[in-house]
Amino acid sequence: MDVLEDEWYAVRHSGEIPEVALCSALFYLSHDPGGPGLCLTREQKRMLLQAAEMRYQEIVLRDLLPSEKHTPGYRGIKRSIINWQRYLRFCSRQGIDAGGFRAEVASCLLVFVKEALLEVESRQRDISINCTYAELCCFAAELGLSASLLPESIRQFCRS
Repeated sequence: MDVLEDEWYAVRHSGEIPEVALCSALFYLSHDPGGPGLCLTREQKRMLLQAAEMRYQEIVLRDLLPSEKHTPGYRGIKRSIINWQRYLRFCSRQGIDAGGFRAEVASCLLVFVKEALLEVESRQRDISINCTYAELCCFAAELGLSASLLPESIRQFCRS
């Protein structure tokens, strides 16, 4: 099933909206007159769905990992918030429970904020959080975190 593997790869390594790649792959494999005309099994569809879910998770975390902060693909917490909301809508449409991943994102957010503050305190670099403090607090709440877990000092580095 090389064609199925090719489509899995395309979905897994798609751009910012993996659900579009997933729909495209499903259409191509099953309904496109130029496609292979496969009758996908439930397992094959699930495999493609998991590829989209993994890609969503990757792009949500990308902008929360301190190691990514200084790479060309880094877009900041604001982008992570947007991708988190896209991921939740995707999960809702697909009947996927986002609970386990929510905890991972929450943990990454706290680590990101604390490490950013440590960089400032040690004068390694200035930081700038590209969302407002209110957006940061809302994101934390969506992740099940109390705003009190965010250091108050981060407010001054958020967009006004």
